[in-house]
Amino acid sequence: MPDEQKPEGSEGPPPQTGEAAKPPAQPVAPAAKPAPPKPAAPPAPKPPAVMAATPWDSDLARELMARFGPRVKATSTYLGQNFIVATPEGAIPVLEYLKLEADFDYLVDVTAVDWPKRAERFDLVYVVYSFPRNERVRIKTAIPLGYRPQTAVDVHLTANWLEREVFDMFGIEFAGHPDMRRILLPEEWEGYPLRKDYSILQQDQRWVQENLGIESGQ
Repeated sequence: MPDEQKPEGSEGPPPQTGEAAKPPAQPVAPAAKPAPPKPAAPPAPKPPAVMAATPWDSDLARELMARFGPRVKATSTYLGQNFIVATPEGAIPVLEYLKLEADFDYLVDVTAVDWPKRAERFDLVYVVYSFPRNERVRIKTAIPLGYRPQTAVDVHLTANWLEREVFDMFGIEFAGHPDMRRILLPEEWEGYPLRKDYSILQQDQRWVQENLGIESGQ
């Protein structure tokens, strides 16, 4: 059968117009995911808090400053709590004066604070109370590691046990103390729990394992 001939001028389908004339849409590549945000920089460490103490001005404070001169470095108050900052050799004379001349005859406590990065590593703190005045006063003094402050036993007998506790917890030895040995921990315990030398979980592990059969800190 002879090939059919197309009509003259008919070379193909007529050109398309409008939407039909557009080329087929190309596939769109997925949008790139945004980069994850950079982690925020850690906040700068806060400076150590400074106690906002104010001068303690009273007849007793002025009398102490006049009587002891440079051995009393400051008399201050903080949140209604009065305290005296004394030199190490001035602490016991101030303590004795407060007892005999100002009715502060009750030694409430002797304690310490460890500042391992400071040259005068420990704050030694005496707390006394006056029943007639209904008033409490603290005597603070800063001492370096290895310094042996004078005992207060000759002024307050209860300092015997309080100073032993400071020795047991901080390793501060008091010169002239009649019985300078541990009072809470066994004699063979190594280290001083309230020093900031190591974590509380790293207390004398050898003694704990040998005597209690557990890991320290459990």
